[in-house]
Amino acid sequence: MASRAGPRRLQQICDDLSADLIEALLRKWLGRLPHPFTPADRKAGYRYEVSILQAEFSLTQVLDRPVHGRIFFEQVIRENLDLGRPEEIQLIFNRRITRATPGRFRTRILTQGITPSLHVYYKSARIKQYHKQERALRTETTINNTYDFRIGKRLANLPKLRQIGFAANRRLLDAEHISHDCILAEDTFQKINSPIALNGQRASGLRFADPRIHALWHALILFRLLPNGFRAGDLRDHLAALSGRSPETIGRGAMTYQLRRLRLHGIIERTPHSHRYRLTDPGFRSALFFTRAYNRLLRPGLAAVLPDHHAANTPLKRALDRFDARITAWLADAKLTA
Repeated sequence: MASRAGPRRLQQICDDLSADLIEALLRKWLGRLPHPFTPADRKAGYRYEVSILQAEFSLTQVLDRPVHGRIFFEQVIRENLDLGRPEEIQLIFNRRITRATPGRFRTRILTQGITPSLHVYYKSARIKQYHKQERALRTETTINNTYDFRIGKRLANLPKLRQIGFAANRRLLDAEHISHDCILAEDTFQKINSPIALNGQRASGLRFADPRIHALWHALILFRLLPNGFRAGDLRDHLAALSGRSPETIGRGAMTYQLRRLRLHGIIERTPHSHRYRLTDPGFRSALFFTRAYNRLLRPGLAAVLPDHHAANTPLKRALDRFDARITAWLADAKLTA
């Protein structure tokens, strides 16, 4: 069903699964299988009646870029942990909730292997959302008690349940939000860190936390406020100072390579009819973010996390030390230590 006509045909097959078809299938097999009702009983009106024990209604949205599907779904989970609150459940199921409404209203995140799933509950009903087969976002509403929605259990009520189930799926998607385009951000990060080819020219990536690239980011920030931009010699002087080297040790070919790499990645642009360059807005923001993230978050954070580093007694370090001490004590009490 991967062709263009496949999804439409598949949806038509699903829509045609009606109560009448299910009833016809049941009567077909009841006519062949033994059961306690004699012909006289059936003629008198006695027969089995079909009831709905559980109904599941799903919406599968196949992603055109499945490689980033997990990034997107994990961000959705992270920013929508409040979906199980009563005020959100009211919107999703279109039902009024009071203190007398039975059931626990909560959001649960369950992980099977490496695949997380989001679960939202209303009475005996549940909405489950997960990344299906690394290709699609799957949203499914399962109704275990039709009386939760003031609907009977007979098969004839299936159309009403379909409306409730599919509407809940859509309302959940409408209620979900993310604070940023995580897929676009991932693309940008990978593009900066990966080799690039443009107009027949190639250059290596600007790898995050590489000491040479880190010095390059630092040097570029210093040129932000220069109205006339900077020259190759200006960049060489700053790179040498930041790397603890003499400017004479950085050759002209090395500087040409660095300028071409920055230009192909869109970090700098050349001023027309000159040998000067200016830092672009995306280039400045990238340089600022990468240097601040490394200097203020990654480096001091790792110093606090790793046990062999003698970091300052920060709140993060104290919390991790307490956690490690509790785990060690728990293992000792359980006789699980080596």
